[in-house]
Amino acid sequence: MAVLHSACVAGIRCFTPTADTWNICRLISSHKHSMEASDGIKEIQLAQKSSSASIGLGSSTRSSSGTYGKSKRVWVWTESKQVMTASVERGWNTFIFSSRSRELADEWSSIALIHPLFIQEGAIFDGENRSVATILEVSNPQELEQLQLDKGLGENVVVDLLDWQVIPAENIVAAFQGSEKTVFAISKTPLEAQVFFEALEQGLGGVVLKVEDVKAILDLKDYFDRRDEVSNILSLTKATVTSVQVAGMGDRVCVDLCSLMRPGEGLLVGSFARGLFLVHSECLESNYIASRPFRVNAGPVHAYVAVPGGKTCYLSELKSGKEVILVDQKGHQRTAIVGRVKIETRPLILVEAKLQRDSDNQTLYSILVQNAETVSLVCPSKGIEVQKTAIPVTSLKVGDEILVRLQGGARHTGIEIQEFIVEK
Repeated sequence: MAVLHSACVAGIRCFTPTADTWNICRLISSHKHSMEASDGIKEIQLAQKSSSASIGLGSSTRSSSGTYGKSKRVWVWTESKQVMTASVERGWNTFIFSSRSRELADEWSSIALIHPLFIQEGAIFDGENRSVATILEVSNPQELEQLQLDKGLGENVVVDLLDWQVIPAENIVAAFQGSEKTVFAISKTPLEAQVFFEALEQGLGGVVLKVEDVKAILDLKDYFDRRDEVSNILSLTKATVTSVQVAGMGDRVCVDLCSLMRPGEGLLVGSFARGLFLVHSECLESNYIASRPFRVNAGPVHAYVAVPGGKTCYLSELKSGKEVILVDQKGHQRTAIVGRVKIETRPLILVEAKLQRDSDNQTLYSILVQNAETVSLVCPSKGIEVQKTAIPVTSLKVGDEILVRLQGGARHTGIEIQEFIVEK
């Protein structure tokens, strides 16, 4: 039986379970299967039979993009079997049911390894009626401002903003900042969930995704996959410049981002998908023009540029709202949002390079960029100390070393495929 906690502010419905014995478990192992509507449930059953790993309550997703270093938890609230199937296949196996839906929970438990939780009297309990979380229902901004966490609330808190039209994610994160409790927010769309995860950099510890659409699960998992990429160090390779020549006029693309770049950072761009050059931002001081640390003068419209998901797209396809990958000299990467793209006709210069280990001189890597002092290519760092960050293309000469990203050359709609291809 849940009781109203006396320490909560007036107007906020706050329920505290009488027991609080739930121990948080981590997702130890999950199985990925390609989901098909007709046999998705069968795949889950096969995974259960073949696995000896245990999966505990409180499915979490690891994401390490700067402030994404902490595990984020996802609980799913749905009555759709398709949504359940998609969730389990992606490692999210904690589901919330109303107290009237125990038969549905039993049905799903018979076909998939899930952990059902039940909402009753404003709190959340597990199948053995043990306390899991306290629910705080907040109906207006004034209540949120007065909200304070109390030790009697339990280890997990779920915030329900009821029917708010504008989600005050920053206010919620600020209210619970510094608390050792895991705070969830009920989200009705993947976009809302993303806002809760990113607000004030740290974000909340988890979300309860209340959806009936499979696409919502796929979109949220895709969001985590893209963010997880930044925890991986990209392998960059030294290449030696073999040719620098004026190429005439062309339509070049300036990419203005919604993020400020640091010295050594830029975009991966190239004429051939097999090798992308690290083009430096305009963050360095220049005698010719003021520093613009949000801009990369990237190259002509035909060039490839690296985007999240291990994909590429053409520079001409970039537009406001799209995401790109920023990379530095060490291979550290992060995502950034495009704020604006400018395409203008400018004089171009052709740069070609090859790997030092290539003895046959057959594989060349190529990029065209604007012939301007503010356009630079990132060069390798020397051990711990960075001797030089980038070389302006107007000063580039044969024998200089620059950084390239090697990858598969065959692409279909930006996705790497295994196929014979010749680019020249």
